[in-house]
Amino acid sequence: MADGHATAARRLILVELNEINFEIARRYATANRLPGTQKLLANASIHTSAEERYEALEPWIQWPSVHSGMTAGEHKIFRLGDIVNSDIPQIFEELERRGLRVGAVSAMNAANRLSNPAYFIPDPWTRTPADNSWWSRALTAAISQAVNDNAKSSITPRSAAHLALALVRFARPKHYLKYIQLALGSRRAPWRKALLLDLLLHDLHYRMFRAHRADFSTLFLNAGAHIQHHYFFNSTVLRDELSMRNPSWYVSEQADPVGEMLEVYDLILSDYLDQPDVDLIVATGLSQRPYDRVKFYYRLRDHDAFLRLAGVEYREVLPRMTRDFLVEFADAAAASAAERRLHSIMCDGEPLFAEIDNRGTSLFVTLTYPKEITEATQFEVDGKKLPLHPHVAFVAIKNGMHQGRGFAYFTPNVSAYAPRDGDHIKELHGTILRFFHGAPAAAAQGA
Repeated sequence: MADGHATAARRLILVELNEINFEIARRYATANRLPGTQKLLANASIHTSAEERYEALEPWIQWPSVHSGMTAGEHKIFRLGDIVNSDIPQIFEELERRGLRVGAVSAMNAANRLSNPAYFIPDPWTRTPADNSWWSRALTAAISQAVNDNAKSSITPRSAAHLALALVRFARPKHYLKYIQLALGSRRAPWRKALLLDLLLHDLHYRMFRAHRADFSTLFLNAGAHIQHHYFFNSTVLRDELSMRNPSWYVSEQADPVGEMLEVYDLILSDYLDQPDVDLIVATGLSQRPYDRVKFYYRLRDHDAFLRLAGVEYREVLPRMTRDFLVEFADAAAASAAERRLHSIMCDGEPLFAEIDNRGTSLFVTLTYPKEITEATQFEVDGKKLPLHPHVAFVAIKNGMHQGRGFAYFTPNVSAYAPRDGDHIKELHGTILRFFHGAPAAAAQGA
């Protein structure tokens, strides 16, 4: 039975536009007349804050704060996928217990603990079940495979077939032309694959939200964070302010992936803002600012093959976002031995894996070597030098870095429940609860 304060008339969507810098988006909206973005910017807004340590400024740490109402030190979720080993309460099951119908698409580091979800498609990196529908289970597997193997430009025929079927089933006719433009241009502009996936996730979420009449729903979109990290130096509105430039072999000087991303997000924002019967929170968690030096990102092509070559004995390896991977072991002794071995692998006088987090029977490892890897680059293990180039896939030249300042926007019916300007991102959790149960907070202030 529904909680006495809940009302079926209240429906709320939380759009998690991961790490988008809306100060820069505002400049594009002014220059390019992005109507959805301009409409969003006219709503009540705040700046949010996050953790003080730079190492804790990761989206997989901050979004659990939104979902739980806890700081990182309180929820202790520090790895992508860690939520499945935690019993902290999340906003999803809290609202369901109050009689509300809840859905989620790709919410980062969120576990499906719902008894009867309207729909639930997990993020590509967290091992939690989708809801029981065929579409959700098929798309969960397909998206996870495509995203985690993106650096190798590898997608299985099964995943490709399921994503193609999803486009036929869920793509909205008003977006057909944009899908075609993104697909045709993706070979020379690989960031468009990420934008195509985000647009598909939006269309999928939009249709599921309407069809299943969810009271509360979350949509997480990550293409913008990916594009800022990789292509900030090509932003047309920043070009005269930045000393850094991307080389022409990396991306054409005429390309502006940041502008393209904001155009796609403008379509998405317009769809949600044009729904008269639904309220909206748009939040970024963190945001990014342009990086100040040259740093290369690489990812292992085949994690199993590399670990075997390096003589690491392990039980299972699980790729995570970009450069990270999780290695699980039979016991703590095996994990410690592997940690020492991985730390000893050197490349040009620098460790290949400088960041290794030992949690007893598992290691969370990051490939941190920052220089360009050519065919002549070698790594050293057990006194032997081996070519590194065949074992890695180039990911990006780092263009954007995290900052704790985030952005949150609230449609009028939600603004009375918003946190104060500068509050920790965890306070959005309380905003959602108050929206459904009628306990107003201080009015939102302009961001």
